Amino acid sequence: MDLIRNIDLLVLLAALPVFVLVGAPLVAWLVAGAAWIAGRVGMELAARRRRSALAASNRNAALGVTAMAVMGRVWILALAILLVGLLYEREAGLAAAVLALVLVTAHLGASFLDHLLHPEADGSLR
Repeated sequence: MDLIRNIDLLVLLAALPVFVLVGAPLVAWLVAGAAWIAGRVGMELAARRRRSALAASNRNAALGVTAMAVMGRVWILALAILLVGLLYEREAGLAAAVLALVLVTAHLGASFLDHLLHPEADGSLR
């Protein structure tokens, strides 16, 4: 269960040797990884607030917290990619964008699988 939810972190760690082998800018891995982890922390904090809002039967607040956290995560990642591409070099921005794409894909796949295996998990909006 925890392995499925954290597969994106394993992908992030596995990407480091790939970056080194292909000669991609390590600053891209560092910035995209830091933005990804910051987004994960924000999502975890939002999940706690969502669970407390659902416990208080406030579905609108739970949905609002979830929406803000998801949009915040997207903005953090997009700004990190943009900044590394503009301030360092374009190749670093491209490498950060590819890494972000792989991380998002791994996260969405793992979330789908987790919800498929545990449909009545704590904090569900149903």
